[in-house]
Amino acid sequence: MKYLKHYDDKCTACGACMTACSKTFFKEDDPARSCIRIEAAGEGGRIVVCDQKCRLCVVECPVQALTVSRQGVVVLDRRLCVGCLACVAVCPIGAMRFHPGLKNPFKCIACGACVGKCPTGAIEIAVEGEE
Repeated sequence: MKYLKHYDDKCTACGACMTACSKTFFKEDDPARSCIRIEAAGEGGRIVVCDQKCRLCVVECPVQALTVSRQGVVVLDRRLCVGCLACVAVCPIGAMRFHPGLKNPFKCIACGACVGKCPTGAIEIAVEGEE
């Protein structure tokens, strides 16, 4: 299973990962539309991102718009999604995101766009079982 591994102790809350994510995922520089979120904590940050293991969102989706890919990543089929936000409500860590300007919720798909932009190495792509 592919996922975004993170090290909160290395995070400086600079936001470079959020900018990279929004530019890649939505083609605009808007951290509010980032699949990864940083919660400032003291001098650093706490990285909030889907761990791909919980899968409560997949179970909760009434139209089966959320599925698990061959790589073990939870993905959303925007064509099937009705925008009910049940997945957002059930996510225990707030990794399933919603922005008022968008019809569908969104989440990290472990694409890795943020990894190369993090100046401290606080995030990396990992594959479960290869750590």
